[in-house]
Amino acid sequence: MDSTYYNTVKQLENSGIDSEYIQGWVGGYLGNPEREEQRQTEPYRVGYKDGKEKNTDHSSKHRVP
Repeated sequence: MDSTYYNTVKQLENSGIDSEYIQGWVGGYLGNPEREEQRQTEPYRVGYKDGKEKNTDHSSKHRVP
């Protein structure tokens, strides 16, 4: 793993981002296959897409109150 991966996950966790988004981001960033469709949530799908694109552009929309 590179420092970008660790720093981004730490930043997302410290910012109170939904764990489903983070799990999706990790999977997308690492190039893992997506979860089965019935187990995907909206935050997971958005995180997966952002992870594949190596950014966190939509993370703020998935902050846990």
